[in-house]
Amino acid sequence: MTKSGWTEFEAAEPEFAVAVRQRFQQYRHHVLATIRKDGSPRVTGLEVTFVHGELWLGMMPNSRKAQDLRRGPRFAVQANPGPDDDMRDGDARISGRAVEVTDPEEIARFSGEVKPPEPFHLFRVEPTEVVTTSIEAETLVVRAWRPGRPVRTIRRGNSDEAAQEE
Repeated sequence: MTKSGWTEFEAAEPEFAVAVRQRFQQYRHHVLATIRKDGSPRVTGLEVTFVHGELWLGMMPNSRKAQDLRRGPRFAVQANPGPDDDMRDGDARISGRAVEVTDPEEIARFSGEVKPPEPFHLFRVEPTEVVTTSIEAETLVVRAWRPGRPVRTIRRGNSDEAAQEE
């Protein structure tokens, strides 16, 4: 891959990318994990936006999570599990690098589409791992993607001695 944004993930694994995107679009708020200045984890709420073929993270100016990402771009964002405890829609997580966007034209293009409260910090996501977890029948199914590799599927049932990898 020449570029490592959401567009490239979609090109590499279109069906998986659609499923992950739909899972994130079910709810407005999700959970972002960043790394604090002292190296400990920080977990905060966040909205994610899919627009112009990319996945974006927008944040209030000088928020702690924005400061974390400006200092170190590694993050993970977990999809909102929803109001039910049955997990019928499964779970989705995206990990990677958040690249701050400072180009005024790119920010204006985003603002024209999304209309966020201003001012704000804008980060474009470069996924390094995308994972879904679901229950199919009585089997736990984990699907994981990393750049340059196909989606890997692991199935594990209650009676399995070991997970079965596809």
